[in-house]
This record gives sequence, C-alpha cells and structure tokens, in this order.
Amino acid sequence: MSGDGRHVLFRAGGERFALPLEAVQQVVTPQPPFARVPRTGDAVRGAMNLRGRVVAVVDLGPLLGLAAQPLRAGQGQVVVLGRDRGGLGLLIEVVLGVEALEAPSRGGDGPLVRGVATVRGSAVTVLDPDALADRSQALFGAP
Repeated sequence: MSGDGRHVLFRAGGERFALPLEAVQQVVTPQPPFARVPRTGDAVRGAMNLRGRVVAVVDLGPLLGLAAQPLRAGQGQVVVLGRDRGGLGLLIEVVLGVEALEAPSRGGDGPLVRGVATVRGSAVTVLDPDALADRSQALFGAP
C-alpha cells in the first residue's frame, strides 16, 4: 500500500477503522429487515437488494470480535465493497469521513488488519479489504 492513500474512516463495535477508498464502492443506509440466510453465524445479517443487485451484509463488529451493531431502520450504515469483492456490504456504526493516511505501521490483531495509522492524534486500525471479503464469504459457505 502506498503512503498518503485516501481511506474511508468509520466506527464499528465502538472502535475506529479505515479501509482504502478504492476498495469502497458506496455507503448506504440499511433498510432492514434483510433476507435471512440459513445456517450462518451471528456476524451474517442477511442479504439486501441494492438497486437490483443482491448484497450480502455482514456485521463488521462480530467479524472482528467486537460488539454487534443494533439493526434498526435508519441506524448504522453499510459500506459496500467494490464489485470485485463479490457484492459484500459491511454493517458499521457510522462513516467518519475520508482522510489521507500515511502507510500504517505494522502490527495489529490478526490477518484482517494491515496495521495502525494515526489520524489527528488518534489511532485508527487499517483493515485489509481482501481479507475481510475472504472471511465474510467463508461465513456464507462460499469456497
């Protein structure tokens, strides 16, 4: 990842995270109830129709071992990852903005994390969109 890359900053599970801007297709307000997906874990919220396209919705909090996002109409947001990541939406608390970040320092917890960056004096965990997509797809039983 190059330095000074623009990232979408957001909050999920009470923590601050970032994803590279190029990995995010759009951010939408969820309109529950979502279509349920049988035999999936707590992180899977279901599927939603986004202008004729089916988007699988995964709660980012439990995926990262954090608290789940309450699911009520008009609350929270869904970060829809780019089309090359299989129509995946991540349920989060709120988008905080778009910021240019320096390359994150190595470190962080687990394979879903690229590292930690600092934004205006506060630490932000930079996530790996490909690893998130792989982990999420595994929850749906995808190969």
